[in-house]
Amino acid sequence: MRLRLALTLIVGLMVAPALRAGDTLLTLLDPYFRIQSTLSDDKTAGIAAEAATIATSAATLGDAGKPIVLAAKELGAAGDLGAARVAFSKLSDAVVAYSENTKTSAGDGVSNMFCPMANKQWLQKGEKVSNPYYGKSMLTCGEKKKKTT
Repeated sequence: MRLRLALTLIVGLMVAPALRAGDTLLTLLDPYFRIQSTLSDDKTAGIAAEAATIATSAATLGDAGKPIVLAAKELGAAGDLGAARVAFSKLSDAVVAYSENTKTSAGDGVSNMFCPMANKQWLQKGEKVSNPYYGKSMLTCGEKKKKTT
């Protein structure tokens, strides 16, 4: 009986961090998707606040979340649309790398998209391409690299 209890406790402790990491990733993706949508619309309003939310969430991931924190802070400090798009690319790379390295799903219906013109990736909900790097001028430029779930 004690052995079974001990094994249950050990397994629970091993699984809990993974669940928290997955929950945190999903939490920071909500503001990430809002940023992606804003950039796709050639705007920057609200991006700094959303980036700050991402940085706060990613900080709870420890060392594995540091690249996300740094990229989010850079995005939050971006002074114009061009700088925001460059910083969003870094954030996207960091989020995708975290998801792949930790084997944490980005959620249902999320795809890893790629723009061959910008040579950059991003995560996106839905099937219709909404390019954050070129916005309205080339909104549908891109292709699905893979589904993240």
